[in-house]
Amino acid sequence: MEKVVAIVGRPNVGKSTLFNRIIGKRIAIVHPESGVTRDRNYGEAEWTGKKFFLIDTGGFVPDSDEFATANLRQFNKHIREQVRIAIEEADKVIFVVDGEKGPHPVDVEIGNNLRKHSSGKEIFLVVNKIDNNKHEINKNEFFSLGLGEPYPVSALSGKLVAELLDDLTKDFTEGDETQDDKIKFAIIGRPNAGKSSIVNAILKENRNIVTDIPGTTRDSIDSEIKYHGETIVLIDTAGLRKKSKTKRDESLEFFSTVRTYKAMERCNVAILVIDSTVIMEGMGDVSDLKHSSFKLDKQDIRIIEDVLNYKKGLLIVINKWDLIEKDSKTSVLFETKITEHLKSYRFLRFVFISALTKQRIHKVIEEAKAVYDERNKKVKTSELNEKMLDEIRRMPPQAARGKEIKINYITQMKSAPPIFAFFSNEPDLITENYKRYLEKKLREHFGFSGVPLTLVFKKKN
Repeated sequence: MEKVVAIVGRPNVGKSTLFNRIIGKRIAIVHPESGVTRDRNYGEAEWTGKKFFLIDTGGFVPDSDEFATANLRQFNKHIREQVRIAIEEADKVIFVVDGEKGPHPVDVEIGNNLRKHSSGKEIFLVVNKIDNNKHEINKNEFFSLGLGEPYPVSALSGKLVAELLDDLTKDFTEGDETQDDKIKFAIIGRPNAGKSSIVNAILKENRNIVTDIPGTTRDSIDSEIKYHGETIVLIDTAGLRKKSKTKRDESLEFFSTVRTYKAMERCNVAILVIDSTVIMEGMGDVSDLKHSSFKLDKQDIRIIEDVLNYKKGLLIVINKWDLIEKDSKTSVLFETKITEHLKSYRFLRFVFISALTKQRIHKVIEEAKAVYDERNKKVKTSELNEKMLDEIRRMPPQAARGKEIKINYITQMKSAPPIFAFFSNEPDLITENYKRYLEKKLREHFGFSGVPLTLVFKKKN
């Protein structure tokens, strides 16, 4: 089992920069605004063949925050809880302080908390922002914290970070190279749709911050669960905002959005959470849902399109279902309305839940796993040709440019994502309408619900 290392410290001392430096990738958000990292951020690091899990925590804020706003006080309370949880989970702790500004009263309180909660775990006191030898003397000011010899580093330039990692990992064992075969589900959607609440309900513990303030989760958080003997990674992502509301060069939301799309790229199945109450607000006479006007939010449509363009499986979770006046047919009508609105995506899979009451919360993983299995499905070539060539004989492609078009052979080239090859004498003359017909027949015979299919047309040898 890999060792776990937690990075803690007060806001804006460079914890996320050090995290990114150690991981070797731009994982955490790095921004000059104080207190950006609110949740714990996990990442796998490797140093000289030794792998370990690194946790970047939210900036520690002491209890004496009487001048803070109500929202800030709420966040500070959660951040303190997250730091304590991270320390409890970690085998070792990196305590980051600001070498430019010197010791701060909050540093003293963090040190006291570390001694109280670390249970004898090794603590590495890292004095950051020591960019040259002249500043190195500043480290001596931190001996007063009583946490041993400080490590003077520059997380931004990487100065002396190697020495820190040498000591940090000296008793870690080298692990064998193993392929990551974990199933990954990314929880995505607009801010305040209930993504973190769903993750927490699944995990049955408060691993991520859940508040009623939109946009709380800025980074993507990975959590693992066991499901029928398989390891599933849940990626709780930042809420996606409309691009018009993000400033590409300086906005925090831009970095969060980039990270969310990266989560889409590395997941197997995306779980899109939609707030049912928002849908109902945009409808007319909800007492007659069948005849009510319906319009899915443009941002939700964009997310659906992006997930399918990435060729990922997709499960749509309609959340806050407990707040909707309904009967036994309401969910079916809801699903029909969404499918009719999307038109091109009639293969989507839905589940209606309430994260608050935990109504059907178990169906989220069950249905996502079903989509995962569909995405990994491999159809036998003999069965594929038997079914599809029969459909092609019943409705052959129309002749074009005076040429008869024949499709003689079909095979599935790969799964995850599924790609099917159709061999024809004139592949370039097959129309888009006929391609859609072939996809429809593929789904009728072989399923693939919640999964985008790729059809390629090749010249017959």
